[in-house]
Amino acid sequence: MLFLLQKVCNNLSFRRNILFNMAALTVQQLVQQFQLQPHPEGGFYKETYRSPEIIPQQFLSKQFKGDRAYSTAIYFLLEQGNFSAFHRIESDEVWHFYAGQTLLVHIIHLNGKLETIKLGNDFLNGEQFQYAVPARCWFASEPAPHSSFSFVGCTVAPGFDFDDFELARAEELIKQFPQHEELIKRLTRI
Repeated sequence: MLFLLQKVCNNLSFRRNILFNMAALTVQQLVQQFQLQPHPEGGFYKETYRSPEIIPQQFLSKQFKGDRAYSTAIYFLLEQGNFSAFHRIESDEVWHFYAGQTLLVHIIHLNGKLETIKLGNDFLNGEQFQYAVPARCWFASEPAPHSSFSFVGCTVAPGFDFDDFELARAEELIKQFPQHEELIKRLTRI
């Protein structure tokens, strides 16, 4: 019994140290450690994986204008006061939570329905460790109001290519989805 109690205490101490170290992380440390660069949609990123295997264009859906890697992955970092502007891509994109605090991912589905996903580690309060944004949906992300930063990963299949990336223009997106005007104005850059 004493052995079991000691194991539990050691585990709690280990978890407390991890949480303390994660809380002490700064955005600048993450940018330096992971060699992150500014991203066109906002925040910082680094591509960490691009499959060497290629899907020829003839085997892809017609919206793809060339060959694509099987998949790609990036690190992505957003700090409070910054956001990833509404954009869309031609592939599904899976978001993975790594560190920091809650990230809100706002998705306007093809039918116009708005969904906000909370990425984070507080799963008992509705946060998710990962979520797949469907292809061609408009989406934007921002740290939740209480969050100082969110460090996540994004995996795309077929692999990401900037030819498949479209940054939303506020005026055009509002015409298409007037019911979401306030959010669109807040989370667009052009």
